[in-house]
Amino acid sequence: MLRAATLFAVLIVVACAGPGARELPPISDGRYVMGTVLELTLYGVGERKARSTLAELFAGAERLDALMTAFDSRSEVSRLNAAAGSGPQAVDPEVAELLRRSVAYAQLTHGTFDVTVGPLVQLWTNAAVAKKLPTRDALARAKARVGADAIRVYDDGKVELREAGFAVDLAGIAKGFAIDRMRPTLRKHGIENALLDFGQSSTLALGRPTGSAGWRLLVRGPEEADLGVVTLSDQALSVSSSFGHWIEIGGHRYGHVIDPRSGRPLTEPRQAVIVAQDATLAEALSKALLILSPEVGLELVESQPGCEGLLVVAGGDQLRTSGWDTATRWLPGPVASGSSAGAVAPIGTP
Repeated sequence: MLRAATLFAVLIVVACAGPGARELPPISDGRYVMGTVLELTLYGVGERKARSTLAELFAGAERLDALMTAFDSRSEVSRLNAAAGSGPQAVDPEVAELLRRSVAYAQLTHGTFDVTVGPLVQLWTNAAVAKKLPTRDALARAKARVGADAIRVYDDGKVELREAGFAVDLAGIAKGFAIDRMRPTLRKHGIENALLDFGQSSTLALGRPTGSAGWRLLVRGPEEADLGVVTLSDQALSVSSSFGHWIEIGGHRYGHVIDPRSGRPLTEPRQAVIVAQDATLAEALSKALLILSPEVGLELVESQPGCEGLLVVAGGDQLRTSGWDTATRWLPGPVASGSSAGAVAPIGTP
C-alpha cells in the first residue's frame, strides 16, 4: 500500500474489541490523496453500505484536494495566488472557510501557524540546493511576503490577498479540514464508529468499536520508539515533527518546519501531539506547539477547550498538558507483544 514517509510518528490501531464479541468486521480502504495516504475504517457497517460510503468519502477528499492544492494552476488556491494584489476574488465556500479559520489560527498561535509561509519555504529549499545559507537581505525579502494579515475573507465569501507576491499554501491544515468534512457524510449514512487517518499525521476517531472505550492508537516518537497508547472517542489527533524532513547546509541540519516570525527553520528535533475535538484546530496547534517555547505552547493548548498536548523535545524528554493523561487514557511506554493491549493492526506500513 502507498504511504507517507514519516520520521517520528506512526499511529497503530490496538485491539478493536473484546474476545468473543459478535459483530460486523471493520471495513477499510486507502487511497492516495493530498500527497499522502488517506485510510478510512468503518466499524459495524455492512459491506455494501460501507463500500458506497467509502467511495463518497474519498470523492469528497479528492474534491477538496483539487480545490486547495498549490501544485495545479487550475485550483482555487492557485488562482487566488495568481490574483494577489488584484482585489477580492470569488472562491469556493470551503476554501473561504478554511482561509477564515487559518487567519484566526495565526492570531491564536502568535503567528507560528501561518499559511502564507511559502516564500520562506522556497528560500530555504533554494538554500539547500545551493548548499549555502540565505543572505540577510534574501531572508528579509522573503519575510516581507509572509503574514496572515495579508489575507482578507469578506462576508460575501470573496477572498483577497492584499499585496502582489503573497501566496497561501494550505498543505499544513487541509488534511484535518478534509477529515472534519467527512462527519456530515457519515451522519447521513447513520455511521457512528469510524477511524479516519490521513498520512499517519491527522486522525479523527469517531465513536468506538464494540466492547471498547475507544479507538486505541500507539503513538511512536523519535527513532520509532513507542511513546504510549492513547484511547480516543470522538476526538481528533494531530502529529507534527520538526525533522520529518530536513536539509543539511555546512554540516548543520535544518528541519522542514519554519518559524514565520524569525524566518528560520527549527534546528532541534521535536515532536508535538495534539488531541482536540476538531481535526482542523488540532493541525494548527500541533505546528504551534513545535515552534513556541514549551511553556508558552503548552499553555496555549491548555487554553483551548477540549485540547491537550504532548511535546517530545531534544533528548527525549516528554512534556504534556495537565489534562493529557485523562483525556487520552494515556498508557505510557511500549506495548509488549501478547500484552493485555491486544492484537496490533497497523495503519499503513511502518
